[in-house]
Amino acid sequence: MDLFDAIHARRSYRGRFRATPVPREDLARIMEAGLAAPSGCNKQTTRLIAVDDPGLLARLRAVIDPPVGETAPAAICVLTRRVNAYRDRCFATQDYAAAIENMLLAIVALGYQSCWYEGHITDEDDIASRMAAILGVPDGLELVCFLPIGIPEDAPRPPKKLPFSERAWFNGCADAEIK
Repeated sequence: MDLFDAIHARRSYRGRFRATPVPREDLARIMEAGLAAPSGCNKQTTRLIAVDDPGLLARLRAVIDPPVGETAPAAICVLTRRVNAYRDRCFATQDYAAAIENMLLAIVALGYQSCWYEGHITDEDDIASRMAAILGVPDGLELVCFLPIGIPEDAPRPPKKLPFSERAWFNGCADAEIK
């Protein structure tokens, strides 16, 4: 799939997935795409765990409330290491965000769908810590995202987007109307 086609085909898919397994070769390609993302001062703060074992997936899903990705045959958990990269600046969030977007595009290019679940697992009830414990994540790393992966049962629906002219300009935005 062409890069621009993948960009425009990417959706936050929250539907059911087919039971078709995701080959490890595809999971590795997806993770390689994530790890190829830029990293502030090359600190490489992002780490990844692919999960394709049905029993382990069931244990992870058991702590996610409300449930997400219940039928996905695979998932990638995104971890970060929060370290200062430049003076007192930490770019871990930017690092893992770039990695996640690369993976979302790779997921679509390979014929799968996913959804970026972050706030759902990192809010006050701290589901991410329970997931990290199940996965044996060591101290110093924080689980920040859950990406269920699989072939969608239904066609992803495109969201309504504002027109280009309302969100992008050339040479400044002096004439922009913000709606």
